[in-house]
Amino acid sequence: MNRCAAWTVMSLLLLCIPGVAMSADKRSMTIDDLFRFKRISDPQISPDGKWVVYVVGTVDMDRNMIVQNLWLAATDGKTPPRQLTTTDRQDRHPRWSPDGKRILFESTRSGESQLYIIELDGGEARQITTIATGASNAIWSPDGKHIAFVSAVYPEFSEKPYKESNELNKKKMEEIKNSPVKARIFTRLFYRHWDSYVEDKRQHLFVMPAPPETRSGGEGNYEPRDVTPGDRDAYPTSSTFETGDNFTFSPDGKYLIFTAVPKENEAWSTNYDLCRVSIDNRSTDWECLTKDNPAADSGPMFSPDGKMLAYRAQKKPGYEADKWELMVVPVSPSGAFDGKPVSLTASLDRSVDGYVWLGNGKALLLEVEQDAKTALYRVEAATRSAPMEWATGFGTVQSLSANREGSLVACSHATMRRPPEVAVLRPADPQKSLTLLSHVNDGLLQELDLPAPESVRVPTADGKTMQMWILKPPGFDPNKKWPLAYLVHGGPQSAWLDGWSWRWCPEVWAAQGYVVALPNPRGSTGFGQQFVDEISGDWGGKCFEDLMKGVEYLERLPYIDKDRMAAAGASFGGYMMNWFQGNTTKFKTLITHCSVYNNESMYATTDELWFDEWDHGGKPPWENFEAYRKHSPHTKAKNFKTPMLIIHNDLDFRCPVSEGHQLFTTLQRLGVPSKFINFPDEGHWVLKPKNSEFWHKEIFAWLKKYCPPGGK
Repeated sequence: MNRCAAWTVMSLLLLCIPGVAMSADKRSMTIDDLFRFKRISDPQISPDGKWVVYVVGTVDMDRNMIVQNLWLAATDGKTPPRQLTTTDRQDRHPRWSPDGKRILFESTRSGESQLYIIELDGGEARQITTIATGASNAIWSPDGKHIAFVSAVYPEFSEKPYKESNELNKKKMEEIKNSPVKARIFTRLFYRHWDSYVEDKRQHLFVMPAPPETRSGGEGNYEPRDVTPGDRDAYPTSSTFETGDNFTFSPDGKYLIFTAVPKENEAWSTNYDLCRVSIDNRSTDWECLTKDNPAADSGPMFSPDGKMLAYRAQKKPGYEADKWELMVVPVSPSGAFDGKPVSLTASLDRSVDGYVWLGNGKALLLEVEQDAKTALYRVEAATRSAPMEWATGFGTVQSLSANREGSLVACSHATMRRPPEVAVLRPADPQKSLTLLSHVNDGLLQELDLPAPESVRVPTADGKTMQMWILKPPGFDPNKKWPLAYLVHGGPQSAWLDGWSWRWCPEVWAAQGYVVALPNPRGSTGFGQQFVDEISGDWGGKCFEDLMKGVEYLERLPYIDKDRMAAAGASFGGYMMNWFQGNTTKFKTLITHCSVYNNESMYATTDELWFDEWDHGGKPPWENFEAYRKHSPHTKAKNFKTPMLIIHNDLDFRCPVSEGHQLFTTLQRLGVPSKFINFPDEGHWVLKPKNSEFWHKEIFAWLKKYCPPGGK
């Protein structure tokens, strides 16, 4: 079915949903609309604060990919944004040169990811790397004379000169690709991660001289060199420990400070450290700057005056959801610590997600989750005073970047009703206002009836409260009874925010004719660290009780049809669907995506062991079988009765596909109506546009069968 035909059929289906009244000038959102939206990311403000460069992604359904190009917006808003690059591939990760004249970015236009430079005053982008293993995440040195980037290489070649090591890497990759034998050999854990086999590669940092501007001409040696050789990753392998660019040049430009993966036991340790090497380093022994902290440290960022370093740190080894505190430490021009790190956010009962230095380095602006939205805090590094709330209620704010003076901060901004757009804010603004610079989706948004979410507080069994979003369908009539779609988030240490999701978009669910509820039970972030901690070792306990209290709250609403309630979730949310299966018959159907079914088999097949160990008493199963079995859905199989849709993917190495197979086998053996959808080319998420389109259609068709939409 082509896109136009699919849109027409979906529109007719929506028109036929009972109780959904279509307004004259607005219409309900369709599945197709989700792929018509432009996808904005990674806004970066220029040093002088006059421009913001950002990435705009466009879904190409015919090619089953998202095309990405760079765009440029003036911060004064006097001229409309303009497209800076034109490719049918992917241009991303733009970074300004210190003088603001050039933009460094990565692109797949040559086939694999390589680095390019484009000048602000015009001209074509120039490719500056041809490294066989690809180049990504590039940054400039403070003086603009060097560039550093990441490349995943075979460590056995990393101590050799670049030309030799590059040829050896290329040869080995070609041999693997062309060999009729596809066997893989593993001698340690972390041989696969998220959705890819690592194949013994390590992510290393490379440094190269920055090429001159096009108009200046000149020849020179712009050959990169591996400055983190050895059998260790110099860049986070887990997104849990990523912060900002994850590495930076020292103020004098002679060293790199970076987030390094644990030197030992990387599959079950969270001891990420900040390390330092010179830009001429040849040693496999890296200087560790945070050796006194056995938990995670990440995200180094120097103050504009080069006198302070900020980074995030946790206190509890092995606990990835521990509170992230913002640390600062005085440094020398080389980036070496010149004192003891101090936490600036010890008194803030929230994790710091993002941060940016303001002006001369006396203050920082912090991005934190707070009550299911983003709050911005200001903290004075010089006086080390307690963080002060600067503003909240924006929706979701991410990707902070500041100009040289710290007078202007660029960010991405989204709500549940609008995808991300580029915005700017002024830290000195007494009104605490945020100004949108991009409006790429305004035309489509004006067509759609996107209801506003309502935030409610649900009393819990132990006297606390749980925040929950309620989203009513377009054309909602309070005098009718409506079906419920109860969505449980993943994590479990995560939250439903007033933000936009391309994978689980509440607006497109509501548009099918459902009241959508998005609860934030125990384990959810942004409601204090104790609330986060209380899910560890208790997945089927207080969190389940909170969710059932949420259902009770909804059942008391006069417009909810208690005979048409469905629940869905992914990852931990999928686990909870499996737990629901054995512990409640409230729902007419359950939808579980890439879930955990058997805690013991999950531990033995997942990639990041530290997570499973911490959330089951801090030990592997053979030392504490009872902790793994206590809340394992497979132990409740005799109670399974509810029709269930299972989605699980072959490349999901976080919650491996065997979990889905076990669940489906059990349901089929019990005679419970069930369906298993398997994507062999997807990982923990469904990212390819065509697959995502199919995913949505299958889910909504299943819902329609067991929990019909619309008001009655």
